[in-house]
Amino acid sequence: MQIVADVRYALRQFAKAPGFTATAILTVALGIGATTAIFTLVYAVLLKSLPVVNPEDLYRVGNEEHCCVNGGMQDNWTLFSYEQYKQFRDQATGFAELAAMQAGQNMIGVRRNGSNKPSEPYQSEYVSGNYFSTFGILPYFGRTLSPNDDRKGAPAVAMMSFRTWQEKFAKDPTVVGAGFVINGQPFTVAGITPPGFFGDRVQSTPPAFFIPLNDEPLLSPTATNLEDAALDWLDLIGRIRPGADTQAMEAQMQVQLRQFLLSPLSKVEERDKPLVAKQMLHFSHGGNGVQMMRDEYKDGLHLLMWVSGFVLLIACANLANLMLVRAANRQQQTSVRSALGAFRMALVRQTLTESVVLALLGGIAGIIVAFAGTRVILYLAFRNDPVPIPATPSLPVLGFALAVSLLTGILFGVGPAWLTSKSNPVEALRGANRSTSSRGGWGQKSLVVVQAALSLVLLCAAGLLARSLSNMQHQDFGFVTANRYILHIDPEMAGYSPSQLEALYRQLHVNLATIPGVKQVSFSVYTPMEGDNWGNGVFVDGEPPPSPGTRDHGASWLRVSPHYFDTIGTKIVEGRANNEQDTPATRNVAVVNRFFEQKYFKDGHALGKHFSNDMKHTGYFEIVGVTEDTHYWGPSERMRPMYFLAQGQTVHGEPRYQQFEDRSQYLNAIAIETAGNVPGLEAQVRRAIAQVNPDLAVINFKSFADQVKANFTQQEMIAKLTSFFGILALVLASIGLYGVTAYSVERRTSEIGIRMALGADRMNVLRLVLRGAFLQVGIGLAIGIPVAILGGHAMASQLFGVKPYDPLILSVTLLVLCAAAFLAALLPARIAAGLEPMRALRTD
Repeated sequence: MQIVADVRYALRQFAKAPGFTATAILTVALGIGATTAIFTLVYAVLLKSLPVVNPEDLYRVGNEEHCCVNGGMQDNWTLFSYEQYKQFRDQATGFAELAAMQAGQNMIGVRRNGSNKPSEPYQSEYVSGNYFSTFGILPYFGRTLSPNDDRKGAPAVAMMSFRTWQEKFAKDPTVVGAGFVINGQPFTVAGITPPGFFGDRVQSTPPAFFIPLNDEPLLSPTATNLEDAALDWLDLIGRIRPGADTQAMEAQMQVQLRQFLLSPLSKVEERDKPLVAKQMLHFSHGGNGVQMMRDEYKDGLHLLMWVSGFVLLIACANLANLMLVRAANRQQQTSVRSALGAFRMALVRQTLTESVVLALLGGIAGIIVAFAGTRVILYLAFRNDPVPIPATPSLPVLGFALAVSLLTGILFGVGPAWLTSKSNPVEALRGANRSTSSRGGWGQKSLVVVQAALSLVLLCAAGLLARSLSNMQHQDFGFVTANRYILHIDPEMAGYSPSQLEALYRQLHVNLATIPGVKQVSFSVYTPMEGDNWGNGVFVDGEPPPSPGTRDHGASWLRVSPHYFDTIGTKIVEGRANNEQDTPATRNVAVVNRFFEQKYFKDGHALGKHFSNDMKHTGYFEIVGVTEDTHYWGPSERMRPMYFLAQGQTVHGEPRYQQFEDRSQYLNAIAIETAGNVPGLEAQVRRAIAQVNPDLAVINFKSFADQVKANFTQQEMIAKLTSFFGILALVLASIGLYGVTAYSVERRTSEIGIRMALGADRMNVLRLVLRGAFLQVGIGLAIGIPVAILGGHAMASQLFGVKPYDPLILSVTLLVLCAAAFLAALLPARIAAGLEPMRALRTD
């Protein structure tokens, strides 16, 4: 076949020019490799379906992402109570099966029967009995959970993930059917999930155990969600029947939702019932599962796709430049071949073939780059919590790389092919390659202009993101991280009831405080910036309650032990902190933050005033102190009102909130302040806790600084990768400018010789070459400046404390690009200035 012959000829030509070939392949490999590595992550997080049977038949009930427990009206419903799920499951005729799963996870303590080792902490997820059959998941070993397992009184069983079985139990086959103790309760492992299945969502630390919903009260007797019809904590995904009308199903379930909310089971207050008619739910495709991570990462990943696409364009422009130079240098040879009878179409086809083959070779090399690049990106993105995303590009990703390679070869082979088609046989006889024109090579120069513009855009983006990250990291968070450590325990996992907690925390405090070097110890439900948040309504004593449906009338809240604020370094700006005198027998007190004081008290003074989280009893809490504003959420999120309740004190309010009140007595987060570096602190802490109870597993011991740093992982990844791509773009653009300038010097050798023979000195020639180079770069920068400003506005959602247009960053970027352009053009310019006039005049 002719195409095979063309490919062989192209390979022979490349072998004769190894320098050109290696440069072209490396250039394309960097562009395609970077783009493919980013697309690997984009595909896994945003596009890839769950590894289930016929994912296109799955639908979620809800189109938003929420975690983890809601109460009251949602307006647009995504989470549901167990009672709602049962009604939907039994009445929704369009679903072949409708499964429910916990919107979040919980920590459990697990040890094997007969083991004398303490329980180990594992992530678990409660799921309905038809969870695996809805997804079409078969067990790798043993059996899956069934509806018979998910009923009251059924023997307690669990499904173990393949990852846990492999990493923790070395694929021991006796695990299946074996007895385990989970949170002090006997369970049997029914089976192992298949290797590729990590649950209903992409997430760090996927569930190690899947447990039937009806076993939730067994493992969480203090605060069960299952039996409270007013608590919404389940995501729903169903498999529709063939031919089902999803719009009709959605309308039917919306009616069922409103009927449920008007029933006594929902516990909706009379004042809120007019809002029921406004409650909505919408279906969304469920083949990708619950996409919490997608929503978190999509803006950053889209930005990186644009950035890597710009790098690919710059790499392709370099390839086009190389091919244009190669075609121009071979123009006389092409003219001779045409004069000897070669068909022009055959010459064009050969040039296009060479371009496509070169691009494909670069694509193959790019896949190798993508393998390494994907591992680096996954490390940067999920360094603290590895995510089960394969670092190996999948078939769709490889197809993407192949398609990009082909497109690159075709698009950027058109220019050289066009140049080939213009070859004139007569010019072979009169030395057409000799030139004294300064206007030649406009195609190459145009590509340099594009490269300069794109490089400016990428470097400006990198500068904005770097400044944004710095602003985010160095803001005042309202606490101190130096010499402070955070760890977690879960007394409920070890079988402690609420009545036993006071004695437990007292003993833990004694053991931890006696470690040499420890200054202070405190306990709380959670700590700043660890990813947790509890919220409730706020009703100020003496003020009318907010109108039904008011959303912005609540606050985050936290129960803490004495010395908590001192331990984490938060200042009390008015009044006092809670202390040992605040007991269950004394008045209920609260400390609020500045934002709470300013939001809920018009006179700006909160001390001595009262409020509650229960509309019927507005004076439960007396405010005794005000703290500085402290970030308990993401580093870029706005400040929220917050109040802090004292350890041991309790309030009996609305029944639907009572379980949170009871659950808040479990202060699972421990903060420790030290006098400096304490050698072996973690080992000493673990030993001190084990002395109290060996079943109290230590979870996530880390420095406070590391906990805060983990909040910047995504921003660091985006800033580092954008900076890397910006530098890569600068290097590629500089190479392109160097190549075009060197080629221009070669083409104008005769002209330069004439100028020097007529009296031009070396400095004149140097200025001539540099002026031509900087003209291209200047045009590119003029185009790039408005594009960079528009790009800053487009990525405004990724910026913190930085304007989309920053004159300093733009100025520095312009200086960097001009310096790189000067260095890239200087060497060809010096070569031109060093030419001997007579030698230049003899050059053909």
